[in-house]
Amino acid sequence: MFRQLFDEASCTLTYLIADPESHEALLIDPVNSGLQHYLQLLEQYNLVLKYSLETHVHADHITASGLLREKTNTLTGIGSRCDALAADLQLQHGDQLSLGPYFIQVLATPGHTAGSVSYLLEDKVFTGDSLLINGCGRTDFQSGDAGTLYDSITQKLFTLPDETLVYPGHDYKGYRVSCIGQEKAINPRLAGISRAAFITIMQTLDLPKPGMLDTAVPANRSLGIEALPHG
Repeated sequence: MFRQLFDEASCTLTYLIADPESHEALLIDPVNSGLQHYLQLLEQYNLVLKYSLETHVHADHITASGLLREKTNTLTGIGSRCDALAADLQLQHGDQLSLGPYFIQVLATPGHTAGSVSYLLEDKVFTGDSLLINGCGRTDFQSGDAGTLYDSITQKLFTLPDETLVYPGHDYKGYRVSCIGQEKAINPRLAGISRAAFITIMQTLDLPKPGMLDTAVPANRSLGIEALPHG
């Protein structure tokens, strides 16, 4: 079972994946405003939410992962370099997560942020903001680095089979799915672009600061809920 969900306010794409036999499910990049919808889908299809996974610490919306853990006892997961210590699973490159008979492979794809990861499930890769359709994530905050992003895309994502479906974390133009072969061929920031040229492109974007940056990043390091007191 596979559902792609869209949050209009932040243009975030969230993914619900489930094994119909074991009824185990996972969510990738859930948004707090979608909490009730996620819970309704889980109930409707008699699913048990095993994982709520993040591709990175988001700067444009608040995650629902912490609330989902409170409601469902799901395991939360995020890249180990994201400084989101509230997550149960501090994921690293090469880690594998089981979902029924399937395995989700963690790919470290830093550059948009230092802790960005992608998730590979058979012929689908969920790239967060590392690789977008006809674009890529910005690299000018949260320890982003243009050269590192170029390496992540070209050395990890672009080495996947061309037919691998690309499901990004955002889209602002109505696109919903691409494939590795298409992005290698026509992505205007990457197709035929050298590493040095890519760095120049990313350094001259001059994008406005995300409106929620100062509130979303600290909130999402706590999985979207207040951090529990230590001790």
